[in-house]
Amino acid sequence: MALTPEDVVTKQFQHVRFKEGFDPDEVDDFLDEIVVEWRKTIEENEQLKARVAELESGAAEAAPVVTEAPKAEEPAAEPTEAPSEGVTSTASNAAGIIARAERLHDEHVAEGQATAKKLVDDAEMKAAGIVSAAEAKQREISQKLDTERKTLEGRITELRQFERDYRQQLRGYFEQKLADLDAPESGSGNTPVSSIGL
Repeated sequence: MALTPEDVVTKQFQHVRFKEGFDPDEVDDFLDEIVVEWRKTIEENEQLKARVAELESGAAEAAPVVTEAPKAEEPAAEPTEAPSEGVTSTASNAAGIIARAERLHDEHVAEGQATAKKLVDDAEMKAAGIVSAAEAKQREISQKLDTERKTLEGRITELRQFERDYRQQLRGYFEQKLADLDAPESGSGNTPVSSIGL
């Protein structure tokens, strides 16, 4: 199936989600330029075909005249050469248009590739920045947690030491009181409780 300018005009592209793409307005403008140039080329091609058909029909009519004319006459060959020069210049114009279109195509492809490379490079730089920031944050949090862990371990050690000291003091206190209870009664021990004032 041959591609026509109307195919280019009516072509619908899918929207890309979650990815960067080309600006739809810019793409539409470029496609409009292509359609205009394409229609000009088709029109020129049709004119050239008509001109070639006209020249071929003129050459076919001139051919019997040339065969009837004596071979010694050189001017009879000139009318056939003039149309071939017109065809050659038209063909060179068409070749120039094709070369220009190819050059424009190559320029746009190179521009697209350069833009894509720039976008990829920018994305990679942003990703590297995000990764380095995340790693720095992770190191900072790890250091903070390590400091807190060491502080808590020191506090736990202090509390354990306090517990040991307190138990020893409490044990000593109770042992002293038990020893006081087991001691032989002294003279003050015979004093009645009512006289002490309790």
